[in-house]
Amino acid sequence: MKTKIELLKGIHPGKIIERELLKTNTSKRQFALSIGEYPQTLGAIINGKRNMNVDLSLKIEKQLKLDEGFLMTLQVFYDIKESKKDNEYKPNLSILRKGTFWDTTFDKIDWKQMKIGVIKRVLSRGSEQEINEINRFYGKEEVNKTRLIKHQI
Repeated sequence: MKTKIELLKGIHPGKIIERELLKTNTSKRQFALSIGEYPQTLGAIINGKRNMNVDLSLKIEKQLKLDEGFLMTLQVFYDIKESKKDNEYKPNLSILRKGTFWDTTFDKIDWKQMKIGVIKRVLSRGSEQEINEINRFYGKEEVNKTRLIKHQI
């Protein structure tokens, strides 16, 4: 059986706070003022637009009778999930030359959304090493599909 933390890993702590407030039929504003915080701060956390901090976590946990450190633990797991999401979908950037993508901001390329454009660019202007990296990253099948599209146009 999974622990409570294992079940909730990756969920922003604001969602848990919101759920707890709904259970007790307490308004966000009322709760924020009861712990000496601005309602806007609590609202931003509940909406996932702001991260939890230790001091606020302790106040909320005490008021909601949650285990000490519970919300910060959730915040850390949420941060890990977000970091992995950002870092997982990128090719090995040390292999790809910025010069191959001279007409765009290299650090802002959305590798998932711009897949066809990236593949076409590397196939037409990339080195063998770059082509190998694109094959590894997107998969040979995907690169071959794009190669066919390129020849059909």
